[in-house]
Amino acid sequence: MLTPNIFLENKTILITGVAGFIGSALALNLLKRENTIYIIGIDSVTDYYDISLKEERLKKLKEYNNFIFIKGNIADKSLIDKVFIKFNPNIIINLAAQAGVRYSITNPDSYIESNLIGFYNILEECRHSYDKNKKGIEHLIYASSSSVYGSNKKIPYSTEDKVDNPVSLYAATKKSNELMAHAYSKLYDIPSTGLRFFTVYGPAGRPDMAYFKFTNKLRKGEKIQIFNYGHCKRDFTYIDDIVEGIIKVMQHAPEKQTGKDGLPIPPYKIYNIGNNQPENLLDFVTILQEELIRAKVLPENYDFNAHKELVPMQPGDVPITYADTTPLELDFGFKPSTSLRNGLRRFAEWYSRYYLEK
Repeated sequence: MLTPNIFLENKTILITGVAGFIGSALALNLLKRENTIYIIGIDSVTDYYDISLKEERLKKLKEYNNFIFIKGNIADKSLIDKVFIKFNPNIIINLAAQAGVRYSITNPDSYIESNLIGFYNILEECRHSYDKNKKGIEHLIYASSSSVYGSNKKIPYSTEDKVDNPVSLYAATKKSNELMAHAYSKLYDIPSTGLRFFTVYGPAGRPDMAYFKFTNKLRKGEKIQIFNYGHCKRDFTYIDDIVEGIIKVMQHAPEKQTGKDGLPIPPYKIYNIGNNQPENLLDFVTILQEELIRAKVLPENYDFNAHKELVPMQPGDVPITYADTTPLELDFGFKPSTSLRNGLRRFAEWYSRYYLEK
């Protein structure tokens, strides 16, 4: 395993997309574990999904004195300039992005703005953080996605595989992020680590994700569509496991080295971060239904079969996501420990409290 070369005590950490599912969970975990950490959170709080959910996440973070929230878009270069000048962050966690495969088909502009222009602005700030011999950024961690594997047939997906065939604009922007980060790491010796997230789920998750949409529809008595006739497989990873993995990665930046040509060898790494255990979507939905009944979100006699519809694959989607997480396990000891049933149980209990008890 790698030895930590970054210690989080007394660090200023910039988290973009802090009102999002992963960003808010990461920030909350860091604030709880170390009171000398100073977290700057940026988020544009778009209406891509229910803003009240984002506000609820931010409300918890604002209870901490060592958290500062800035509402804004990372595509706004002047704003990002000001943030870096004022707070001089040590570690950057770039999670701000327009997410979703299907949304990219109908709303491409937002992906170019946030995922490409926004990430470019972050890279430029990292580059200039070393100006005038300043210490600069110690580690840039950024979100990539399992979507970059596109229509790859080889299973499980490995970071050694070629990923040159994206099947959605969203996937193309995430692959672009990896290429941009590599170029900046090479040119400016910026230690950067990309994380290819596989399907992340849990309490206070994204309402556009399948498990959340299924829950909303089942509760309303509507039919849910299960794509690829139920034969899709997804590498579902519980949010707490994801956060623990990110924090482990934060504490070891890729080492700076000089090549034989006297130029930097890019201090650059890419990891899959997932569960290494794909679940059949039909099985997933069955467990979800059972846990929703247990949490009294659905009535005990709910007729699940009458509310499901098996349909063909949809454009931009892939039949299976399956992460080879061996490198992450070897380097950081990352091994998700939350079973699918326990994770869905916690989601169902949260859903009941948040939507029903209110």
